Amino acid sequence: MEILWVLIALVMLGFVLLPFLRRRRGGAIGLVSPDHPDAADPANYGFVREEELDIRMPGPDQDLLDVLDVVQRTQDFRAAQQLLAGTETEGERRWQRVQAFAGAASLELSQRPGGGSEAPGGQWLRVWRAEAPKDAGGAAVHAEFLVQQAWRTATPGTDEFRIIMEEARTACGEAALLAPGDPIPYIVELSVARGLAYSQKDFEQVWLKILDRAPAHMGAHLAALHYWCEKWHGSRELAYEFAEAAAARAPKGSLLAAMPLFAVFEHLPEVTLVSSFWQTEVVTKAVHGALHAVHSARSDDPMLAHVRHMLVFFLVRGERWSEAMNQLVHIDGHVGALPWTLSADPAAEFAVYRALAVAGYEANGGNPASLPH
Repeated sequence: MEILWVLIALVMLGFVLLPFLRRRRGGAIGLVSPDHPDAADPANYGFVREEELDIRMPGPDQDLLDVLDVVQRTQDFRAAQQLLAGTETEGERRWQRVQAFAGAASLELSQRPGGGSEAPGGQWLRVWRAEAPKDAGGAAVHAEFLVQQAWRTATPGTDEFRIIMEEARTACGEAALLAPGDPIPYIVELSVARGLAYSQKDFEQVWLKILDRAPAHMGAHLAALHYWCEKWHGSRELAYEFAEAAAARAPKGSLLAAMPLFAVFEHLPEVTLVSSFWQTEVVTKAVHGALHAVHSARSDDPMLAHVRHMLVFFLVRGERWSEAMNQLVHIDGHVGALPWTLSADPAAEFAVYRALAVAGYEANGGNPASLPH
């Protein structure tokens, strides 16, 4: 047992030192100090400094950033209301924007809980619901806000968690009544279903409502996958079955073909000391499916960045340096996606993998000039 803990400690130490990797003769990678002339430097590739990485979103959405700035600076919800009203109902971008507004309000509240003469953070969302109770966008954001509050402030299984989730379920129903064709209230409810342990029959009833409205919605599929995972209310087999079925029926150009990669990620062993694991058939097949999905997808698909981030994780672990670098040039600058958001410091976690990709790329003869953009 002591030997196992030593090995784990060595693996973790290696990841801490990865940013200081350099190229060595024969394709090997060694460790050097940050000021060593051979130290791999992501800045040589035009990558963003770690402290400047945006942890809020997986990829760029300047309209959203501009509106968030206005809303948080003025505490006036109307810019958010207008942006959602002009965003396609069935599309992925609307779901991402609903999550972003809800997350911003939740984070504000955690930073400024209020009390005395101080107004609580996220006041603009409460005003939005009070002044525009029939606005479908505000209702959806409020439902998602409650879900995020439950996961952020309470422990699953406790009365506090259940009470917030029950309130979120009610909010989902209200949002659905305001926009009968909108899948988002039901996508929000998928997280409620996971938190409140819906039966599989009840969960599938919610899922069918989403399929009726947006059958190829990648964000919805990712939310549903969590329910079917072994750590929640399903199993490895059920999660793989769900992901593979989604990939099999994916329309041309759809990123649903990448779903098996996310299923593999959700069931990774906590400690992987054997490097060959990342070249196993199940991992390799899932990676190839995701690569194919990325190559076939529209360049403006809002979910493309999500898949690229996950690919970076697997490609680096699999020592496929050049392919990892090809994904990094498309997503660098934003780290608000799995797997980085599971870390307490998403930017630092992303920076470690990026540094390793650069070092591995250079160890095999790559350089900034040889990297396609």
